Amino acid sequence: MAKRYRPVLRDQPMLLPVDMREWLPEDHLAWFVLETVEVLDTSGLERSRRVGAAGRAGYDPRMLFALLVYGYCLGVRSSRVIERLCTTDVAFRVLCAQDPPDHTTIARFRAEAGPAFAGLFTQVLLVAARAGLARFGTVAIDGTKIAANAAIDANRGGDWLAQQVAAMVTEAEQVDAAEDAAEDADDGTAVSDRVPGSGGSGGSGRRQRIRAAAEEVRRELARREAVRHAAAEGALERRRRSEAGEPVRGRIPRGPHHLAEAHAHLAREIGIHQAKLDRYGGLLAAGRKPMGRPPVPLEASVRVVRARRVVEAAEAAAASAPTPDGPAAANLPSVVANTTDVQSRIMPTRKGFLQGYNAQLAVTSDHLIAAVAVSQSTTDQSLLLPMMHAAGLAAARCYATSGDDRAHQIGTVLADAGYASDANLAAAGPQRLIALAKRRDQAKAATTEPASGPPPAGSTPRQAMDHRLRTREGAALYKRRGATVEPVIGNVKRILDRFARRGLDAAASELHLAATAHNLKRIHRAAPA
Repeated sequence: MAKRYRPVLRDQPMLLPVDMREWLPEDHLAWFVLETVEVLDTSGLERSRRVGAAGRAGYDPRMLFALLVYGYCLGVRSSRVIERLCTTDVAFRVLCAQDPPDHTTIARFRAEAGPAFAGLFTQVLLVAARAGLARFGTVAIDGTKIAANAAIDANRGGDWLAQQVAAMVTEAEQVDAAEDAAEDADDGTAVSDRVPGSGGSGGSGRRQRIRAAAEEVRRELARREAVRHAAAEGALERRRRSEAGEPVRGRIPRGPHHLAEAHAHLAREIGIHQAKLDRYGGLLAAGRKPMGRPPVPLEASVRVVRARRVVEAAEAAAASAPTPDGPAAANLPSVVANTTDVQSRIMPTRKGFLQGYNAQLAVTSDHLIAAVAVSQSTTDQSLLLPMMHAAGLAAARCYATSGDDRAHQIGTVLADAGYASDANLAAAGPQRLIALAKRRDQAKAATTEPASGPPPAGSTPRQAMDHRLRTREGAALYKRRGATVEPVIGNVKRILDRFARRGLDAAASELHLAATAHNLKRIHRAAPA
């Protein structure tokens, strides 16, 4: 039986093992990251580095990349924290080979080498394919909103931005005039220290961001005006066709032609039903017996009653529309830009709004990320086809590497109701299952109204998808969507809950880095002991 505690000998001189490979277990993630980086083509990283210049030799880009991606594997993204860990953590000390870079070097490398991260992400995916991973039998696509390195309170409207730009121009003109006056007072003998063409703008990054934000608002307003003009032209064409008695499908679009088209639609329905009544009365007057049921009176026609309701709703909407001088004129601007990260957008989430980007992920059935993208779109519908195309390219690269046509050919693409649209349902490409309703409603429909076999002939794309989701096979296959992509999104959000760099391209490069870290961890866990 022990009589006392083990001694604590902090003053005892000791030596670490001479060989660094004895500092960590052989199966440690740090060794796996280093071994993987050694087999990658890192020429893209080397383009951002400089050798042969005067001064101290720079750090090896492969070491910096391994250090950075290992930090992301652990959810450590701060360059200052990585610098500190290079002196306190054994794994980080091994990765930097006892020559720790400072946080400025790490941050600068992440910014300069950003364009190469997408290619390295693809190479790591091919490493997984050679290891028998990355199975594309089912590919689940989903999106998540990730906060940008910007505050939502930094959004400004076009009027405020225009005032700031005008103030900057005025200030620059005043500085130019003052310096010109000073030169004239010195009879032209004084030498100005102004940079030609500077205009007094100074080196303030905030001024540049304000100018970029103003340009962003201008482009967005121009885009919306073009969309509004096209919609107005389409609504006018619909109204003319409706007034000419031609059938027009779909809901009547809101706008200045809404009420007029509603009246034309009502007149057309009345004319069609009145023609049926006149034809029936003419047959009776001629002493002939009409076939089928007699038409109902005009006031009882379902189509006429429905058209009258449409007119009433259009009249009510026109009566309640705000005037240009009414309360709507005092509302906040509909188009804003962020003066911190100009390309970020206000994104709606379940917990409110955040300033950030829409990150898209395509995930294989074995939880590897096949493709990622960063978008400014607040919705997901327009992003499905590009993500399907990116996942298809990834599958083709993996097939070219492994030759396994069963594992590296896309079987079925799974997506939730946020991607449901007629264009996405009918587009060419691999087989897909896209939810048309909430999860509980869809599961209830598959249980209470089950279907079997192929969709009926003549079904629309939406009807065919609804039929496939209600079959036993379709319902079971769609259930894999949540278990496939949502855990991966959770892991990525633990690695990258907020972008460190600003701008769409910078955010995309950082998402590729986070996806690379996720895939490396998956490959490491799947590797045999």
